[in-house]
Amino acid sequence: MEDVAREAGVSGQTVSRVVNARGYVGAATRERVEAAMQSLGYRPNSAARALRSGRFRTIGVVMFSFSSYGNQRTLDAIAVRAAQLGYALTLIPVESSAGETVEGAFRRLEEHAVDGIIIVIEAHQLDEADIEIPAALPVVFVDSNRGDLHPFVDTDQAQGARLATEHLLDLGHDTVWHVAGPAKSYSAERRREAWRATLDARDRAIPEVLQGDWSAASGYEAGLRLREIDDVTAVFAANDQMAIGVLRAFREVGREVPGDVSIVGFDGLPDAAQLWPPLTTVQQHPERVGALAVDALLAELDGEERVHTPLVGTELIVRESTGTPRVR
Repeated sequence: MEDVAREAGVSGQTVSRVVNARGYVGAATRERVEAAMQSLGYRPNSAARALRSGRFRTIGVVMFSFSSYGNQRTLDAIAVRAAQLGYALTLIPVESSAGETVEGAFRRLEEHAVDGIIIVIEAHQLDEADIEIPAALPVVFVDSNRGDLHPFVDTDQAQGARLATEHLLDLGHDTVWHVAGPAKSYSAERRREAWRATLDARDRAIPEVLQGDWSAASGYEAGLRLREIDDVTAVFAANDQMAIGVLRAFREVGREVPGDVSIVGFDGLPDAAQLWPPLTTVQQHPERVGALAVDALLAELDGEERVHTPLVGTELIVRESTGTPRVR
């Protein structure tokens, strides 16, 4: 660092501020320091920095299911926010949310010397008593219900499901059928319960729930059953991929969307607008969830008083896959 300071014509303290991303350094001075670092081949020694600061400046992430659009976007947001704040990521994917698998991921992260952990696993198993969360590390949960014990960040799943269901009822449909996500998913559970509560509040019949697994194929299988039921005029699928499968099932037998049946998805996939008809969907904001999770974790690291993190809101994006029911 002394060599860099001499090369850039600045003090060692200024070099330290640039290296550690702490304190104000003017843009021109920062450029000179970074150019000197590049010229001299200087790389900060992470071990030495950890000894001085007590921080490794690394965040561990435990994640189940990279196939989920929401998880992909959340992970991307976590990485971007962490980088903005000068932190790296150590990612441990888990093949299942079983206790021994998750605890194995915790042990690996402790060996990798991380400052804290963000857990993105949407499963009930995380609430079982035999899963021990590392006591020595700050932990933030995304999409689980450990919020009473640790900071918790999530999308307002119930709000989104309510918006979707109310939209279809307000169009004049007698009731709304639901293609739900996996039984062990908290997101799916919250969306299903909000759908049910909305129908109940409007004194509407509550149809049988059809179970999917987030895939378009499972949505198609549900659609095959739904198209055989004469009075189905509105379907709310718990994500856009399953809604795509439902759409295909109805269209391939000549059932018009939205003439014969209206369909709403959930997630806000960018490609949903390019379907025919373009898909009405609930837009969630995983980029906000990921950034808030990082901020909550660093607040825990800094010993700040824990504050309630509000659920991230959703929006209904109305497109051509929904309309008034055809008069019979």
